[in-house]
Amino acid sequence: MRLVIFIAFMLGSAAADAQYSRHIIRLRDKKGTVSTLGNPSSFLSAKAISRRTRFSIALDSTDLPVSSAYLDSIRKAGAVTILSTSKWLNQVLIRTTDATALARINAFPFVRASAPIAEQQAAPAAPSDKFSKEEVKEIQEPARMKQSTDDLINYGSSYGQIHIHEGEYLHNAGFRGQGITIAVLDAGFRNYLSIPAFDSLRRSNRILGEYDYVVNESSVNEDHPHGMNCFSIMGANLPGTYVGSAPGASYYLFRTEDDATEYPVEEHNWVVAAEAADSLGADMISSSLGYYLFDNPVFHHRYADMNGNTTMVTIGADLAAKKGMIVCNSAGNQGSDSWRYIIAPADGDSVLAVGAVNVNGDIANFSSWGPSSDGNVKPDVASVGWGTIVINTDGTVAQGSGTSFSNPNMAGLIACLWQAFPEFSNMQILEAVKKSSSKATAPDDRVGYGIPNMRKAYQMLLQKRYEKQLGQTDWFKAFPNPVQSRLTVIVKAPQAGRTGYQLIDANGRLLDQKQDELRLNDLVVYDIQRFAQLPRGVYFIRMLNGNNSQTIRVMKQ
Repeated sequence: MRLVIFIAFMLGSAAADAQYSRHIIRLRDKKGTVSTLGNPSSFLSAKAISRRTRFSIALDSTDLPVSSAYLDSIRKAGAVTILSTSKWLNQVLIRTTDATALARINAFPFVRASAPIAEQQAAPAAPSDKFSKEEVKEIQEPARMKQSTDDLINYGSSYGQIHIHEGEYLHNAGFRGQGITIAVLDAGFRNYLSIPAFDSLRRSNRILGEYDYVVNESSVNEDHPHGMNCFSIMGANLPGTYVGSAPGASYYLFRTEDDATEYPVEEHNWVVAAEAADSLGADMISSSLGYYLFDNPVFHHRYADMNGNTTMVTIGADLAAKKGMIVCNSAGNQGSDSWRYIIAPADGDSVLAVGAVNVNGDIANFSSWGPSSDGNVKPDVASVGWGTIVINTDGTVAQGSGTSFSNPNMAGLIACLWQAFPEFSNMQILEAVKKSSSKATAPDDRVGYGIPNMRKAYQMLLQKRYEKQLGQTDWFKAFPNPVQSRLTVIVKAPQAGRTGYQLIDANGRLLDQKQDELRLNDLVVYDIQRFAQLPRGVYFIRMLNGNNSQTIRVMKQ
């Protein structure tokens, strides 16, 4: 992961323009903050601290809140309102049209720089919908793919977008996101409080909180529906009609995007919400937002800025990953535009950027191309974002297209995978997702590593789990012992040749056996279920590998 190097601010003519009432104040340090790294519970939840402890993530200065002493000085500089602060970027968002106050603030020795970041906080006379490319349309009768009778969930119309990843494999194994918390960052979640698809989430109190960082209020139900559509792809649960990719997860809903305008203030809002997600102990961020062009060209990003190290939002997204969270973000819908490439924060080297395909795996022409401008593979993977089934504002099943919709489908399945393997870090989980994908050995600029397969990712991580259990010196391990019904034996071949086991009773009779031809260091797992039919007593497992032979005593309870 790259270190935070700098944040590019647009200065010059824009700074003197009176139309800009919102400004970013960058601070030099955090002297005067009331918190200390020795007392993290004053600024992080127990769940956030647990994540850092579990993955040996050290606290650092970015975790400390912005200096309260500095905030007091800024507040007293004149007609200034502090709107929000970012501890990761050590900056303050203020609203003021008081030029004298701005001059005083810039003169403070603790201020590194200031810059305008947005116009007056008011919608334009004729706002344009920035999500018009991703219009959600009603459909009379959504197409349904035939499911296996072995599936434990009747997905209804969402089966195709789950099945393309073999996501049902995780769901059938009981992994539906339970215990994983996902923060959804978007432009609003209109009507989510009354839509039946979210009833199970509401009844079980798994919508843990909401906040609107655009206007600083506690409700997101009345705003743009884009976030609700994305949320439904993960959290909806209407068996037989529509089931999302992580119906068992818990969620925070954060509005960071002003759908009526496009200014860099939304990047700041994104980072502030990501910090809140981290502090609250969220495990993941799912964001279907992106930045490259703004209402005023002075703020435009260039493709050269898509290097994972320049824009505010990308630096914030990579920091979120550094804190141990998985960050999933839409790649962008610029694939058929003159821009063509991914947009921030999809360029982050620790961000999983998700491109779009349909349920048949065909690439959507609008899906943004890679690589990042510094040459990293982007997008990282692809999911169904072309003809995605979503829940509409009236609670009915609808259809939309855009990488906004491929992202939450992928994020939800990753949540289920992480539930299955909580001992692995965010980057280890994402590595397995990429290695399981359809183009893992030959990634390209359209879909990156390709379409992930959750069965393969699960099996990869299961093998890693077993390898950890074996340790450095053992070539096999059997557990549990005593055993009740089934014994798991892990073997890592110390040499090439015939490898297997023999199950023998106390009288020396052979009850069961199996052998495989293995190469050196091949790992195989034997699931010996014969114990379920055997009486209590002592048994022996004889392990064989070429010239190696070892017998262990097993007690059946």
